[in-house]
Amino acid sequence: MAAFNNTAQKREQLFSKLYQNAFPAVAAYVSKMGGSFDEAKDVFQDALIAYYEKVLVNNTAIHNTENGYLFGTARNLWLQRYRNKSKQLPLDGYGDDVTDDEEAAPSANKLLAYLATAGKKCMDMLKAFYYDKLDTEEIATAFGYSGVRSATVQKYKCLEKVRNTVKQQSLQYADFIE
Repeated sequence: MAAFNNTAQKREQLFSKLYQNAFPAVAAYVSKMGGSFDEAKDVFQDALIAYYEKVLVNNTAIHNTENGYLFGTARNLWLQRYRNKSKQLPLDGYGDDVTDDEEAAPSANKLLAYLATAGKKCMDMLKAFYYDKLDTEEIATAFGYSGVRSATVQKYKCLEKVRNTVKQQSLQYADFIE
């Protein structure tokens, strides 16, 4: 932990150093989680304030690196903001044809088409796991895998094939709605 002198110049130097060292990781994380650069700056500044209050004002020691503390705080702040934002639905952009009891549901045909990109064996395995509710031991036996771990790995690979297809085509939730 850096030695702190409470002069304005020292604080400014400290904040500049922390911003240069820790902000890129926070910005990358927020971007990965669907946030904007401005949101990343807001979250990081809130984390800096929390750091300032804990270390400089309250003179409390942190038990990890400054960068780690700032990243962890920013991540928690972002997750909290993200959860709150996802609970709020904007009123603009919705047509009058959607009523309160109607919600746009994903099209089964479109979902099945993307699941099918993983192949027949993957489709059968995912069906057995999610639709037929077989446990991984039963799936391992039914599909001829050497054990539960092999079946779990294969299921993961199947899901990754579908995820990669969705990523490659830059699909959004709206693309699955009819």
